[in-house]
Amino acid sequence: MSSIPKIVILGAGYGGILTAQRLQKELNYNEADVTLVNRHDYHYITTHLHMPAAGTDTIEHARVPISKLIDEFKIDLVKSSVKEIRLQDRKIILEDGTLSYDYLIIGLGGEPETFGIPGMLDHAMTIRSINSVRMIREHIEYQFAMYKNDNKRNRIRFVVGGAGFSGVEFVAELADRIPQLCKEFDVNPKNVHIYNVEAAPSALPGFDPELVEHAMNVLKKKGVTFKIGVPIKQCLPDGVIVGEGEKIDAATVVWTGGIRGNALLEQAGLEVMRGRVKVDEFLRAPGHEHVYVIGDNSLVFNNEGRPYPPTAQIAMQQGVNCAKNVVAAIRKKQPQPFVFTSKGTVASLGKGEAIAVVGGKKYKGWKAAQLKKLVDLRYLFIIGGIPLVLKKGRFFG
Repeated sequence: MSSIPKIVILGAGYGGILTAQRLQKELNYNEADVTLVNRHDYHYITTHLHMPAAGTDTIEHARVPISKLIDEFKIDLVKSSVKEIRLQDRKIILEDGTLSYDYLIIGLGGEPETFGIPGMLDHAMTIRSINSVRMIREHIEYQFAMYKNDNKRNRIRFVVGGAGFSGVEFVAELADRIPQLCKEFDVNPKNVHIYNVEAAPSALPGFDPELVEHAMNVLKKKGVTFKIGVPIKQCLPDGVIVGEGEKIDAATVVWTGGIRGNALLEQAGLEVMRGRVKVDEFLRAPGHEHVYVIGDNSLVFNNEGRPYPPTAQIAMQQGVNCAKNVVAAIRKKQPQPFVFTSKGTVASLGKGEAIAVVGGKKYKGWKAAQLKKLVDLRYLFIIGGIPLVLKKGRFFG
């Protein structure tokens, strides 16, 4: 039997990919066996999904074959779905086999958090994967085509639940796409309505009020109707009930109102809050020093005792730190505490528009849009170098 430690990484999202890449860089030959498990043979760029969902960009810009990102001589890629995590046995049950591990890194990504809103899981769509994005895009185009046949107004009414990053960025792209769809299907743009509904008292929580106001003004000019401080009470097959019983008729409801962790963690016996594990300072699951939890599955608190929102930025930094700590554990060295360093925040508002806070400075409009492009290009460079930047990067538009 091999005495080489087995490292298993579950999920090839931001955290999983960065962990895998850093492990293949830091580990010596034959120092460990590394296996990366992912449902698909590609990594998708979650922060880019709102564009192909609205139809303003192709799906190909949002995904990269994992084989282009890892050295398959150093890391085994297993394309499969995880069915169960057995912590006591140190085994992972896949849909078509079993893996054993000495060190486990869980980065399985999140699931939609509907906060118990009736009908939301049944009738709303979510921007969570390449497949869900494809469905949203085709659904929107189908509604325009059907409207020309039956003239039902709710076909060209769109409700987006949640005015955080995902909701606002998707709404912005959808507003940009509407004129093109109206032209293509001979629909009067005045008949199209986009509603962005948010239960919280402000859109884009965490952003400076001045930038939030700018963002809302930009989107209002593009035809978006905001309902802020108004909760969705129920999602129906033909719309939503909001606030004090008002119904918005819409054939399309897209829910972006929240993400929770993965159900497999709680099923494994880990203590969770909304599906997330409150990890220790080294990103380990409490009581399981060989199990690391990163990305949407982990809960990390700032100095004020508030949890960091699960972003691509934090997942990437966790991936690098996690890999270093696994290598340290194998070599019987001291692990490094995880400390998140914010590189800034950028939200896209469609073509040529964005808001950003970088280095304590506020940006809006064209400058912020260029910063958003730089953020996207930087990520492509980190995971795939210049070749990936040239292949997938968006330099114009």
